[in-house]
Amino acid sequence: MSLFNYKQRNNITLLIIIVLGCLIAYSLQGIFSAILGTLVLYTILRPAFLYLVEERKWNKRLSALLLLFVSVLVIILPFYAVSTMVIEKIAELQSDHIYFKNLIFKVKHLVPVGSDFQSLVEDGLKKAGTWATELFPSLISGAFNIVLGLLIMYFLLYFMLIENETFERSLLKYAPFREQNAYRFAEEMRNTTYANVLGQGLICVVQGSLVSLSFYVLGYSDPLFWGVMTTFISFVPVLGPPVVFVPAALLQMANGNSFGAWAMLIFGFVVIINIDNVLRFMIAKKVGNIHPIITVIGVVIGIPLFGILGLVFGPLLLSYFILLIKIYETSAMASERLERIKTISEQESL
Repeated sequence: MSLFNYKQRNNITLLIIIVLGCLIAYSLQGIFSAILGTLVLYTILRPAFLYLVEERKWNKRLSALLLLFVSVLVIILPFYAVSTMVIEKIAELQSDHIYFKNLIFKVKHLVPVGSDFQSLVEDGLKKAGTWATELFPSLISGAFNIVLGLLIMYFLLYFMLIENETFERSLLKYAPFREQNAYRFAEEMRNTTYANVLGQGLICVVQGSLVSLSFYVLGYSDPLFWGVMTTFISFVPVLGPPVVFVPAALLQMANGNSFGAWAMLIFGFVVIINIDNVLRFMIAKKVGNIHPIITVIGVVIGIPLFGILGLVFGPLLLSYFILLIKIYETSAMASERLERIKTISEQESL
């Protein structure tokens, strides 16, 4: 005969489940970004997968493999190619001491600065370069972690797609919500992912492309590199494209190219900045919008955890957290109403 009664055995089993769950979660912390990336890609690729399988009557495995291959070509390879280019360019600028001396010399012509400020600027530029280099994943250093994360992500994504019905039923079954709240969470999660990944990504790519194009037309150096940097910086609403094109215009002004400087400033503040508002309004009408405060705080949270991917994953995590709070509030209010109705019914029966 067991020493424990039915309730005690259930409590002990629950405790063991919690301890093992915490141990498993701790063990998976190194690939947490891969797991989160799997959920994001599943949300993005799911409509295309359902279209191929249900509308076009394609084989599930073939459809999943095709979408995985397309995602590698469209997302993974360009991202790591851009990361490598940025790392090499930053390393080149850091090793070029003459470049920084000329930069400080030009700044002194625009704004009189002392020697202390000059050394502060030089030190700040070098530290900013080191910080930016560490953000981007290198294909040489940490290649094993990158490949392992990608393999895990695509392994999970493949089976989530071909067994999407089982996967979604399991989520619905084990979700700690009522069924309607579970569907609401799934819909809001989809809209949040689309708005942050596709919507914000589109805005950043457009702004980066406009900066690169304007640099090229006006004869600025390295238009492709600075366009890429603008794309990444544009994920942070507080910073955005002015962090790139304003200093570049000022340096052109210091070089005596007043036309190029003023043309860049006017085009930047009239077109590049405002294209954000136009595209954001269009995206908000389709799938919703992410508040700039959530984006900024999410970036602050995400970058230490995920590096450059934190620009996307950080705001997503914060958005999911806020969404869970809203659903909890709705459930709590419904529980209070039910409890109040139950109390009133009991009083009336007495």
